[in-house]
Amino acid sequence: MILLNGITGFYEKQNVPPNTDGMQFKKLCFSIINQNKGTILNFRESQVATNFFAMEVKVSNKYFYILLNAHYPFLAFASAVNFGEINFLDVPQLKEEFSPFYIVLSTSELNEPLILKSENKLNSAELKQIAYWKPNRIGEVLFNHWD
Repeated sequence: MILLNGITGFYEKQNVPPNTDGMQFKKLCFSIINQNKGTILNFRESQVATNFFAMEVKVSNKYFYILLNAHYPFLAFASAVNFGEINFLDVPQLKEEFSPFYIVLSTSELNEPLILKSENKLNSAELKQIAYWKPNRIGEVLFNHWD
């Protein structure tokens, strides 16, 4: 996977990354979760120390989170979202429903070891953060709690 400029939430003023639409994400979550007879429990905006939106849900008696990167349309599911630890999981039925709107990443993609490649588009601010936080997996870069 090529890591794009600003995907971590860190960027240089002369090269600002795009933003994903948090309101659209929220509306889609409400619609899709309601269609699956689920419940929305909590919504967290992307904040200073996080680079993602998080929707906590309950579907079929299972509690989990739906995550959306704040800058690129990368979506993931997680069983736990805590500072420094996100446990990714696959939710096939919802992957299919979110796929027309976002790039839904699998646990195998998110748990791939982080290898910095020359084709990545990361900026110098991001490279400094990666050096400081030392993420091991791609998912830790795409969905982080760095400040």
